[in-house]
Amino acid sequence: MSQDPQNTPVAPTTAPAYDATAKQKSQAKTSRIPIKIVPAETLKKPDWIRVKAGSPTTRFYEIKEVLREHKLHTVCEEASCPNIGECFGKGTATFMIMGDKCTRRCPFCDVGHGRPDPLDVNEPANLAKTIAALKLKYVVITSVDRDDLRDGGAGHFVECIRQIREQSPQTQIEILVPDFRGRDDRALEILKAAPPDVMNHNLETTQRLYKEARPGSDYAFSLNLLKKFKALHPDVPTKSGVMVGLGETDEEILEIMRDMRAHDIDMLTIGQYLAPSGHHLPVRRYVHPDTFKMFEAEAYKMGFSHAAVGAMVRSSYHADQQAAHAGVGTVSDSE
Repeated sequence: MSQDPQNTPVAPTTAPAYDATAKQKSQAKTSRIPIKIVPAETLKKPDWIRVKAGSPTTRFYEIKEVLREHKLHTVCEEASCPNIGECFGKGTATFMIMGDKCTRRCPFCDVGHGRPDPLDVNEPANLAKTIAALKLKYVVITSVDRDDLRDGGAGHFVECIRQIREQSPQTQIEILVPDFRGRDDRALEILKAAPPDVMNHNLETTQRLYKEARPGSDYAFSLNLLKKFKALHPDVPTKSGVMVGLGETDEEILEIMRDMRAHDIDMLTIGQYLAPSGHHLPVRRYVHPDTFKMFEAEAYKMGFSHAAVGAMVRSSYHADQQAAHAGVGTVSDSE
């Protein structure tokens, strides 16, 4: 026990006990990963990075109220997506199922980490009711990683798809799935019962940066997940997305695109990485709009059916329009 200048004993400070069940965000999350995040000089945001805030005159607050009423989560909120104002304002959202605590700690992502709660058996029904009430014609369903589940959560995806189609048979469904690490064959077998209209799984970054940006994931494994799904469902478009700004080169982005096409991936998204906080991986570069245009042009030369490429593009941003341009469903009325 130390003493202060007045010679009064001072009790030693101790760090709070680690609670595996609590949702960890920001520094609490990234401080426990084996990859050390090295602070970097903050780059000034260029003027082409612009976002729209939610307005009381839009459906922004209506969507939030409906989500809370049905105890649902969105990746828009949990991952601090910069487009949340625009998307909620237009009545669109990407629903995040299986809770709000991810079993992984990817240092680019703002979704909380922790020991997940048991699956909510009422979630598929609540999700279906919400989609029907909002009259959504196109929905994206994603999830946290659930490495604690034997099927990685595939069965829960299927139940959500079934109940949505029962209540909203005209609604097109895109699922943005985790990699089902070590359970991919089982997960793909389960998904046969109710395949989506679009199958999406994001590569996120170049193979060289996987250890730093996606600890616990594998570049080749993710590519093969989509290739195996495509072999089982040749008529269902597959989709993947990457971020720029984590330290990759332009040539590495083109290499990812070539790898995607070699694994029968149909649709592509490329967007600018924006660090959620100073405790996440820093932005290493801001890609110029002309470079995004180059990526887009190259994507169509490679044979992608659709490529959404731009600074503010995210995997599910205007996903209905992306799918419509690729020949899936129709653009929703809300857009």
